[in-house]
Amino acid sequence: MLLENQAATMLQLQDKMNAKVNPDWLAVKSPFLRAVVIEGSEAIEHHGWKWWKKQECDLEQLQMELVDIWHFLLSAVLIEHDGEQQASKATVMAQIEGHSVDFDGKTYQFNELDLLAKLELLIGLSAAKRINIGLFTTLLADCQMSWVDLYTQYICKNVLNFFRQDNGYKQGTYIKEWAGKEDNEHLVEIMAELDAADAAFQDNLYQALDSRYKSLNT
Repeated sequence: MLLENQAATMLQLQDKMNAKVNPDWLAVKSPFLRAVVIEGSEAIEHHGWKWWKKQECDLEQLQMELVDIWHFLLSAVLIEHDGEQQASKATVMAQIEGHSVDFDGKTYQFNELDLLAKLELLIGLSAAKRINIGLFTTLLADCQMSWVDLYTQYICKNVLNFFRQDNGYKQGTYIKEWAGKEDNEHLVEIMAELDAADAAFQDNLYQALDSRYKSLNT
């Protein structure tokens, strides 16, 4: 189960990340739910959906897509509440145990849907500008992730996103591939070397990324 303090931390970090990209992000109201549509489609690709050919589910990539989707869902919730953190947290916690949704004249029971059907429903809801955290909860379970797993991976990806922005991602000067591996791969390696329970985990992760980036790109 997601703890309230974890939800609060992620909402705060998401606000800071969005503000780093654009200080007026709340006023601009970028289409974050459109991003969920795209990421949801990519998740379907990683799962495999073509019935006319053999495909293998790439669970690790599927999990990474869920982490990205969570960033966009948090952003959409914050916009819905004009950036008010407490109201945003209340929405997340109130929806987290939802088991069904009424959509387009039909009631969808999440436990009656397989993973692909849930991803399709997520895409449909997002295209209709609707947020459903309960559906996301069931997607986590289907992808063998707990809220603790999601929280840890979210923190790590958030740190990487800050690191990218600090090193010219928006300006196009950031080097995404280091010594033949993308930064996401380096992130996973560094994560394995650090204690996620350490209070200084975020700072330690950032510093380790910075050190490796400089050593491999200079």
